[in-house]
Amino acid sequence: MQLKTLIIAEKPDMGRNIAAVMEPKAQNRRTHLEGERFVVTWAIGHLVGLAEPDDYDPRYKKWKDSDLPIIPDVFKLSPNPRTKDQLKVIGELARKCGRIVNACDAGREGQLIFHFIRRHLKLTQPVDRLWISDLTPETIRRGFEQLASDDKYAPLTRAAQARSEADWLIGMNASRAFTIRHRALLTVGRVQTPVLALLYDRHREIEAFRPETYYRIEASFEQPGAKYKGIWQGDRLTDGAKAAAIADKVKGKTGTIASYEKAESKEYPFRLHDLTLLQREANGRYGFPAKKTLDVAQALYEKHKVITYPRTSSNYVTEETIPVMAKALDMLRGTEYGELAAGADRGKVHKGNKAVCNPAKVEDHHAILPTPKRPGSLSADEKKIYDLIVRRFLSHYYGPAVYRNHTVMTVVEEETFRTRVKQLLDPGWKVTQAEAEPGDKKKSRSKGAAEDEADEETLTDGEFAVDPEAPSRCKSAKAEEKATQPPKPYTEGTLLKAMESAGKAMEDEELRETMKDSGLGTPATRAATIERLKQVGYIRTAGKKLEIEPKGASAIELIRGAGVELLASPVMTGQWERRLVQIARGEASDEAFMDKVKLFARSIVDKVRQQPPAPAGTFQEPERKGGRKGAARAAGGRSQPASAAAGPSGRRSGAGSSSPAAPAKREGTRAGAAPAKRSGASAGAGPAAAAAGKQRPGGQQRPGTSALRASPASAGQPSASDVLSGVRERQAFGACPLCGGAVIEGSRGYGCSRFREGCRFVVWKEQHGKKLSVTMLGALLAKGKTGVLAFKGEDGQSRKGRLELAPPYTGETRLSLERS
Repeated sequence: MQLKTLIIAEKPDMGRNIAAVMEPKAQNRRTHLEGERFVVTWAIGHLVGLAEPDDYDPRYKKWKDSDLPIIPDVFKLSPNPRTKDQLKVIGELARKCGRIVNACDAGREGQLIFHFIRRHLKLTQPVDRLWISDLTPETIRRGFEQLASDDKYAPLTRAAQARSEADWLIGMNASRAFTIRHRALLTVGRVQTPVLALLYDRHREIEAFRPETYYRIEASFEQPGAKYKGIWQGDRLTDGAKAAAIADKVKGKTGTIASYEKAESKEYPFRLHDLTLLQREANGRYGFPAKKTLDVAQALYEKHKVITYPRTSSNYVTEETIPVMAKALDMLRGTEYGELAAGADRGKVHKGNKAVCNPAKVEDHHAILPTPKRPGSLSADEKKIYDLIVRRFLSHYYGPAVYRNHTVMTVVEEETFRTRVKQLLDPGWKVTQAEAEPGDKKKSRSKGAAEDEADEETLTDGEFAVDPEAPSRCKSAKAEEKATQPPKPYTEGTLLKAMESAGKAMEDEELRETMKDSGLGTPATRAATIERLKQVGYIRTAGKKLEIEPKGASAIELIRGAGVELLASPVMTGQWERRLVQIARGEASDEAFMDKVKLFARSIVDKVRQQPPAPAGTFQEPERKGGRKGAARAAGGRSQPASAAAGPSGRRSGAGSSSPAAPAKREGTRAGAAPAKRSGASAGAGPAAAAAGKQRPGGQQRPGTSALRASPASAGQPSASDVLSGVRERQAFGACPLCGGAVIEGSRGYGCSRFREGCRFVVWKEQHGKKLSVTMLGALLAKGKTGVLAFKGEDGQSRKGRLELAPPYTGETRLSLERS
């Protein structure tokens, strides 16, 4: 009997779409679909990732400087505990099949997901590769007709694995080195840290900006049958009296037109969407965060199948895609876009149109396009994103917008005024664009537009004409006070643009060329990078703006101050991307690349060791009224340091990730929480941080620096399980003195998130008649005792003393009164 072929898709929806085409009568087994020839199953993202440090050696659970750098000889893999059942299913199905099709996303990350599954399960069957850009039935059938051996993609696999392992080495070692040195959980990543540096530098530019006052003179002119305005030309005026004198001088006087020029110009459609362009447009028009746009686009692709693969970095298509585009255009004739589709000229999109068809600029996937599938019921947000994609698509079936540009130079009393008018002759592709939303800003295409905007008018109807031979009377003139403007804070849209073009200022031409097509991160990961910076408390959202938090500013200062500023520069990403591209093409060695990464990891650790600890209090945020809202979150009871920051292992750290040996007080701000007061922590405040961690009398280490033996909870007291039952994911207040897990909040106290694993640490919210504040808790966890507090004795008298954790550190406290 011939064995079946196992198809492994990246996600369930993708697997079901493939099964609907290749095995329409397949039986649904919940974890897979089985037909006569094919068994279709799926990953759920990264089922397997790079193992955490403590999977190599249990001692790495505690973050110690003496253990750094951590450089495995061979990288181990570890299943994601949340999806281990699905991984088991894939292994069982594979044993019954004679061939495998890798149907994960067509790209570097999809290749890595499949490779890790194959390697972990030790699959030995021959593997074919499905490489498609949309999930329409026609594309799926064509993809299976053109299957290639997965060996063809071996260089891409090596590049993907090298990227993952390199990110692991830098993220794990740099995060641990900085965290240990400065006693605060500081996450560092190859992409995350340069992005944070962009925000930091913009923050400093805004802080350092000093506005300058200047004056602009506008005059109104009249001719028989013509009226127009002009702007005074000359060196910038900073003297208000002089500006007013010029306005008075020309008012009511008659001048002449010294020159009048007319020229036609054309404006062509914007490029087809890649993911970053789509995210930028959705952010600017609707205020959508990058992640929301990605999620909506993914639903349009996977659930509705009305757009092509969204996680693309290309703005172009190949010749083979043009007939599919024509089918999508025909489909749109029967939708609300029917009038626009009917007016489209399909002859505009052809293989010779390099603004659309440019195979050299299509790697894994072409630009985002509507598919020939008619949209059904879409949510309001889905309609907005689909509308942006469709209108951009339709614009390329129309001609350019044509303008006549008028430039008039008028001289009055030896003072010159310039008039610029842009007259629309033919709207061309602009008829496909939606009406501007309220609050939308008109965007100009030219580089000088920002400077010229004030003295340029655009006429969409009517003629503009002046008589260059006739005199022009200055009917009015006025001097307006203006001020230079600071750089604008980043929004998610403008930050995405900066990430995309991060290498343009590089001096190295080869690096600049590499970064031109890649930037910081990939279209698929940029949204996650921004979200990660929010989650770790480095940045926050204020309306549409992104602002750096004090913790983020201090992190950049410490990184640059340690002499490893390359970590905060796009140069390293440019160097890596150049080498990874060469590895993917079979032009460079992944082993040589990894040798250099290991040397760099060692260098980071050595330099951070030599850095003075940041001043105490740098990362201590003030307690807020009603209790603190922000902090790093605990997941599965263990903190999420480097691996979650840099994303190297392909899975999020959760239960099983390592904890810092001596965590600082609570860091960061949860996404969506009120920000901490920014006093004393602006980017100009200088590096900070952290010295803490004194020895106890007799040489005993303070709680949190070593694992202590657990003991039962006190008699009559609820257990940690009683207090914390039902806890899913909470913010971490510090490390558990017993086991190193995360201390999180319960209904009556603060306990270890590893309570289900048997840890009994609980400290109650009421202590010796005093409510335990977050600051007091932080001191207990970090130093084993609070600062001096006031307590009421049994006699009603106030006494000063400290709360101390009592051995064996299960959470009981004792009151140590100060001597009077």
